[in-house]
Amino acid sequence: GKVVKQRMRIINEPTAASIAYAFDKKKDQKIAVFDLGGGTFDVSILDVGDDGVFQVLSTNGDTHLGGDDFDQVLMDYLADEFKKEHGADLRKDPMAMQRLKQAAEQAKKDLSSQANTDVNLPFITMDENRNPLHLVRSISRNQFERMADHLIERCKKPVLAALKDAKLTPNQVDEVVLVGGMTRMPRVQQLVKEIFGKEGHKGVNPDEVVAVGAAIQGAQLLLGAAADIQLLDVTPLTLGIKTLGGVLTPMITRNTTIPTRKSETYTTAADNQPSVEVEVYQGERPMADDNKKIGSFHLDGIQPAPARVPKIEVTFELDANGVLSVTAKDLGTNKQQSIRIEGSSGMTKEEVERMKRDAELHAEEDKKKREFAEAKNEAENRVHAVEKMMQEAGDKLTDADKAPVTTAVQKVREAIPRGDLGALKSATSGLDAAATAMAQHVASKAGGPGAEPGPTAEKKDGGDDVMDAEYEVKK
Repeated sequence: GKVVKQRMRIINEPTAASIAYAFDKKKDQKIAVFDLGGGTFDVSILDVGDDGVFQVLSTNGDTHLGGDDFDQVLMDYLADEFKKEHGADLRKDPMAMQRLKQAAEQAKKDLSSQANTDVNLPFITMDENRNPLHLVRSISRNQFERMADHLIERCKKPVLAALKDAKLTPNQVDEVVLVGGMTRMPRVQQLVKEIFGKEGHKGVNPDEVVAVGAAIQGAQLLLGAAADIQLLDVTPLTLGIKTLGGVLTPMITRNTTIPTRKSETYTTAADNQPSVEVEVYQGERPMADDNKKIGSFHLDGIQPAPARVPKIEVTFELDANGVLSVTAKDLGTNKQQSIRIEGSSGMTKEEVERMKRDAELHAEEDKKKREFAEAKNEAENRVHAVEKMMQEAGDKLTDADKAPVTTAVQKVREAIPRGDLGALKSATSGLDAAATAMAQHVASKAGGPGAEPGPTAEKKDGGDDVMDAEYEVKK
């Protein structure tokens, strides 16, 4: 018969490791999985319930930190020392570097279990006179740890970030599971103890624990309803939509437990807008275009209406396998459109971590962009509301009544393209003051007690929670 292979579910390595560790323990505890492998570093914080529910609280890591980096430290040291002694640069000899890499990796392993090791590579290269040269060097564990100290320090930041996202302190973690060959290094184990105040768990083979956990999860999926465990994972990056001003409005934030569903109500940005384009992005930066666009679709057939009147309900639904369904529904006509995005990120682990690093590196710049975009949206809302008020007032307002407001509106419109946040806020405040004076003047002429102070973002009738993040008109 034909063998049919089916992908049941994808889980990350730290999650698999936690399953292998806690599968037969069945007690309520918080677990940190510290996974320092050959090429990457990952950390996950999980809540393991006594009912067999494994809930991932947060994940973090560094995709450019692993055993290969520790090998490189030793290679650089040996190559530099050889050049000092013999004047020959091994980096120019590919064959010599291959031998050096193998020797460095073995030395690294030896120093995890012994205090000193010798690197002996006879006939590694030749001098200018074609005489053979030999590399012989003794390395102590202390030497190696000093060389690699900057790499050890890099492990701290992802661990602390994962704890912060999980809303836990280090002493609230019950057990730390060590995964990956590099966790055999005594200095790495010491770092774990420094952070968490306890020794890392060594009862599971760090080279096999991921495979064991994945096998357990596969067996549980085959059992279906009879399974003993249930895995609740998290989304690695924020999912949201692009709204007025190019802002990314989050729908499902990073480290949200999946499956999950979230709905928000939005509105239109222009009068008689016939359609909206829903653009779906993934990433951590506040401006949509700085993130990764993963899908888009149009919702047509919106009934003609003034700006900010139609109500568009957008729903994000993310299932346990990372499949994202996005639906937009016009609550006035009940027309709706949707998109299904398989493997919502479509990104490698390296790309996910790069996007997180980019968000950190550009945090200050992005904050300024977002503040200006929000101020611009607010200013345009004010202008729209004031012009609408003047139009509705009709002949109750003379040209002299309108003049201060018209001038203030012009100042706001001139401030927007200049990109100066302070000038824009000042112009908007001036518009508010002018509009308030005009409204009070109209009310006094009508013999009323006064009017509400200047136009703000319009009130939502019926208590509906409508987001002040309108869609742009797409032409």
